[in-house]
Amino acid sequence: MLALFIGLGSIGQRHLRNIRKYFPQIKIIAYRNSRQTPVLDENNNPLKNVEMAQYYQLKEYENLEEALNKHPEMVFVTNPSRFHYSATMAALKKGAHVFIEKPLSHDLDSAKSILELEKNFDKKLCMVGFQYRYSPTLIKLKEIINCNLIGNLINGQIANGEYLPYWHPYEDYRKSYAAREDLGGGAILTQIHDFDYAIYLFGMPKSLFATGGKLSNLEINVEDSVNISTCFKYKNKILPININLDYISWPSRRYIKLYGDKGSLNCDLNKNTIEVHVRESKNTLNFNFASTSRNDLFIDELQNFISFVEGKEEPKVDLEEGMKSLKFALAAKSSLINKTPIEL
Repeated sequence: MLALFIGLGSIGQRHLRNIRKYFPQIKIIAYRNSRQTPVLDENNNPLKNVEMAQYYQLKEYENLEEALNKHPEMVFVTNPSRFHYSATMAALKKGAHVFIEKPLSHDLDSAKSILELEKNFDKKLCMVGFQYRYSPTLIKLKEIINCNLIGNLINGQIANGEYLPYWHPYEDYRKSYAAREDLGGGAILTQIHDFDYAIYLFGMPKSLFATGGKLSNLEINVEDSVNISTCFKYKNKILPININLDYISWPSRRYIKLYGDKGSLNCDLNKNTIEVHVRESKNTLNFNFASTSRNDLFIDELQNFISFVEGKEEPKVDLEEGMKSLKFALAAKSSLINKTPIEL
């Protein structure tokens, strides 16, 4: 089986390292355009005096069509968000299975075009990379919510913040895709995971209103702090959830806090813990998945994709599901820009 990587930045190399370690039978080629990212270790530290092709034992191509003419069974689209559309369309036209790193695209029109092209085939060919769908912590959280342990949900908070200059120690943060509008950056699209697992837990929101923008002294031209007030219809009741995203927080934070009429819970997705407070019994229940590493989620995601290519499994996030989080995120972006509430 042959895999083609389109882009080998930090996330592309993570998937590549996992293939090399856990699925060594897969052969790999790569299309690289800018070739600016060095070879990285598991902590995103650059390795000096190491060539990409030699280190990963792969052949590099400067022409995408030439690489696709090698007929890879699977293509990993791991370049900046704004280029997901063209890379995915080219791979789909060759009939390859395509793994598209989140987000699906940077706008709805291009995402819809990808969806329409896939429909020309007699089977699904695409999967969107949202590794938190494989988190045992998040899966357990959904179970806790569904069993009504804290009663009817009243409101909640979702937060994700991390200091942007610390994300990739190998590069100037000002040049990263996350910092640049022309590459599809900004807190909303870059941190789209939070929209995806809000949908996983509660379904699509009915309305939202976003405030914030470029509020820090970071040298970027995109929003770095956003607060999104959302309203879901969950179990036939109105559920307000506040989503806060930023490039500023240190230490980093990624949590989900929910409040019900019988208690409350705090889910820490960095520590992989859930603390549940049950009011009537005054008990505190603790669920700990600290043995799960961040990379474990990517390994499980990769296994799902390979099994999908082999016809053994369905993708957890197909194009239809990936479109939902993109609609959610772009609605938040529109609300932020136009300073108006959005009905979805």
